Amino acid sequence: MISFLKTVLIILLVYLGVKFLFRLLSPYLIRYITKKASQRFERAFQQGPFGDPKPQNEGAVTIDKMPKSDKSDGHTVGEYVDFEEIE
Repeated sequence: MISFLKTVLIILLVYLGVKFLFRLLSPYLIRYITKKASQRFERAFQQGPFGDPKPQNEGAVTIDKMPKSDKSDGHTVGEYVDFEEIE
């Protein structure tokens, strides 16, 4: 019976201690979370809508990926044939 009461008392003390620490540290935790979120929003706003790190001039054209030529991979597709319908 005594061990049961000790267990209940320990669980109660741990619960109250965690609750007290959470109330004590919650303002600092919320401040930290809002600071990190605002930093992420600022970084995302500075990068632009598509994640570009630097803004480009309007109308500028950039090519990020060059298409592969058909001869480089050794696989040839063949000729294009235009078919006509016969009635």
